[in-house]
Amino acid sequence: MIRSAIVPVAGHGTRLLPATKSQPKEMLPVARKPIVQYVVEELVANGIEQILFVTGRSKSSIENHFDSDPELTRVLKDGNKKDLLAELEFEELDANFFYTRQRFQRGLGDAILCGENFAGESPVIVALGDSILGINAESKAVQRMTELFMDKRASCVIAVEEVPREDVVHYGIVDVAENSDGTLRVAKIVEKPTVEEAPSCLAVAGRYAFSPLIFDMIRRVKPDKRGEIQLTSAIQMLCEEGKRVLALKLRPEERRYDIGNFPSYFETFVEFALADPLYGKDFRAYLERLLCGGSSPSSSS
Repeated sequence: MIRSAIVPVAGHGTRLLPATKSQPKEMLPVARKPIVQYVVEELVANGIEQILFVTGRSKSSIENHFDSDPELTRVLKDGNKKDLLAELEFEELDANFFYTRQRFQRGLGDAILCGENFAGESPVIVALGDSILGINAESKAVQRMTELFMDKRASCVIAVEEVPREDVVHYGIVDVAENSDGTLRVAKIVEKPTVEEAPSCLAVAGRYAFSPLIFDMIRRVKPDKRGEIQLTSAIQMLCEEGKRVLALKLRPEERRYDIGNFPSYFETFVEFALADPLYGKDFRAYLERLLCGGSSPSSSS
């Protein structure tokens, strides 16, 4: 089984400025948790035991978030605030956390290369730190990817989901063929193709399983026009060299929430807030009043 994961969180998050001026986009709240907490909880629920965060400047709050805070715990205990203490139970997640820094912004491929020593000679999961799978991250996709990876002795398994044709320009898109056993073999992967060039509507969904071979491929990738090392190019090399690259489709309930811009962030926040077991019902009633033209309690006289 695959027990280790690399979580790249070094990006600047420029499309979410000014909210990301002094905090990582991965720490922006979605309902009651920061984005990256959903990602970590998903990984641990899928059997991951050690997680490497590839960070950058101004990302120390991620490390602080997953560290214990004895002073805060003491204050809550002294105040008998058991409900708030329960919100810190994620500090006890059964996983070990490690951190390394991507010194220069050289793209996703380079960020993953920073985790080579961490992975060693074992396969590893890569989970993007700004993508949540399913409401409240209740997804077993990583577990299914791991099983597929091990069963088929793959070099790479990519989680994919179908997107509208007009949206292919925003994602890595795969060209797949169905094998006799029903698995999907990736013949080609294209980064942000035009609508006309896209080989399909299957978009990479922010979760990967890799053999250590991926690090050799990344080293061979030439920087693009922006000086970045694209992970897509390394995966394409695996395809061209005849390595077994497979795709696994997300289930409908595992829809990916890619928090890369304000429209997707707003939509994700609202969906997760509506699904909140404590506050969702009242929030839904508030939205219905607001959208029907009624005044909110705070604005009424």
